[in-house]
Amino acid sequence: MTKDSTRIISLIPSGTEILAALGLTKAIVGRSHECDFPPEILNLPVCTQARLNSNADSGEIHNQVNDLLQSALSIYQIKTDIFEQLQPTHIITQDQCDVCAVSFGEVENALKSLTNSSPQVISLQPDVLKDVWNDIKRVAQTFNVDSEPLLENLQHRIQIIDDKTQSLSTVNIPTVGCIEWTQPLMSASNWIPELVNYAGGKALFSSIGKPSQQFGWETFVEGNPDIIIFMPCGFDLNRTRTDAQLLTQKPEWMQLRAVKNDRVYITDGNSYFNRPGPRLVDSLEILAEIIHTEIFEYGYQGKAWEQLTVNS
Repeated sequence: MTKDSTRIISLIPSGTEILAALGLTKAIVGRSHECDFPPEILNLPVCTQARLNSNADSGEIHNQVNDLLQSALSIYQIKTDIFEQLQPTHIITQDQCDVCAVSFGEVENALKSLTNSSPQVISLQPDVLKDVWNDIKRVAQTFNVDSEPLLENLQHRIQIIDDKTQSLSTVNIPTVGCIEWTQPLMSASNWIPELVNYAGGKALFSSIGKPSQQFGWETFVEGNPDIIIFMPCGFDLNRTRTDAQLLTQKPEWMQLRAVKNDRVYITDGNSYFNRPGPRLVDSLEILAEIIHTEIFEYGYQGKAWEQLTVNS
């Protein structure tokens, strides 16, 4: 198969971003409804849709997700008629989180309905940063392109930050609470604690490589992080600003160390932290700016993160 005859449908934003970073944007013929980067892919046919109302508040979205999963329904569905029209040779999907994107089972069912094509399925399943780099290598090998320049660039950017934070004394390493969801309260896990460590912080309420977990408000108050960072899954900066208010209304909020010291931040989790692709390194640079503003300045403030005014 020649590169010109390759027709890829990407069903996950991180997969689309990996393809683009490897120079394969022109081979993408279809995308998920959540794929929005790089901008060149926005005019491509949309192959999925959500079965829930993503404009609802975080508590209602959580309830909708639980109802769908308990009914053995995927949260997202594939438009099989679009699949048939596009005649893909490859499909990029994931088998990590049924809440994050189309489930692998949904993809398998969609493939059974195809009559004129038998695409190769590439399923991504990253839990830690090393898995993301291996996914990039695997995608590159599948399409016979060189991943080394991309990976070397990503590793170089990580090393710049790591070299600077490694020299920090333990007294200058703040504790960081990264919030992935507010109703119920959930910590950001998987690769996020790694990023926090590289950025010169110590992640609370989460473990490297483990799924995000619900935890109680009492646990959060007891942990009393030096820095609080909101990065809700699927929410942009404006939506996160609104969602963060759900916690700021709690009576113990004003007594938290991060609040007293004006170290509470909101981020565009949808574009960065929630997507296990090349922009996780952008996410690291964002965290470095937030955690150690005295050392790092990349220019993300106001675009990808903001300080949340909480002490007025």
